[in-house]
Amino acid sequence: MTRKTRRIIDLSVLMDPVAKEPSPPDIQYGDHESGAVHAAQLFGLQPADFPDSKAWANETITLTTHTGTHVDAPWHYWPTSEGKPSKTIDQLPLEWFYGDGVLLDFSDKPSGYEITVSDVKQKLEEIDYTLKPYDIVLIRSDADKRFYEDNYYQSHAGVSAEATHWLIDQGIKVMGTDGWGWDIPFSIQAADYKQNPREGVLWAAHYVGREKEYCQIEKLANLDQLPKPFGFTVAVFPIKIKGASGGWARPVAIIEE
Repeated sequence: MTRKTRRIIDLSVLMDPVAKEPSPPDIQYGDHESGAVHAAQLFGLQPADFPDSKAWANETITLTTHTGTHVDAPWHYWPTSEGKPSKTIDQLPLEWFYGDGVLLDFSDKPSGYEITVSDVKQKLEEIDYTLKPYDIVLIRSDADKRFYEDNYYQSHAGVSAEATHWLIDQGIKVMGTDGWGWDIPFSIQAADYKQNPREGVLWAAHYVGREKEYCQIEKLANLDQLPKPFGFTVAVFPIKIKGASGGWARPVAIIEE
């Protein structure tokens, strides 16, 4: 009997102060010597009481709940969803965040391309897959390869509001992208709106959450490392932050081989 092996692929970007996202984390690093000073102050000791005057290393991080790889909660999109108060990240069922993954590869599309319902249907036909409720759909644009480039946040293909509606209508509650955002880059939205101010241009796919409850994963990574478009499990549990519009996550793909 052949024993299956399990491979885990990290689908997150690094929390890094020099990343080119608009709100990178600020990380203050505390070394072991400063840890001994801190511990001594807390417990009425002297730093020299610890071996070689060393104790714990520690970091203090300042960041938003949407810095790095994270999950957007319905509260992020609008105060209400489906006519009820929108759920915050701590109110969402964990069952949503563990399920069969489906990879839709749009890395051949240029930055700023808006993925349509037809695009999604065609891609599903190509991979011969029918979506089922609670699948976790991952959109690949390879924007994570530009995480340290100045134009990173404008480097992805986005998903249209219509395609977002369609995915939700198939029973999808969690969908994700390796781009900075789920919609097309905000600079393109803003330029379009300034030229012709109208509804349905700014943040259109996000605003789908006003009508239909769902979550987005943003700033995924390494989707190119997935060896197949389905037949793997995704775990993407968000950090539980009281009343928050989002939560950091370290999503992984689990592949049985």
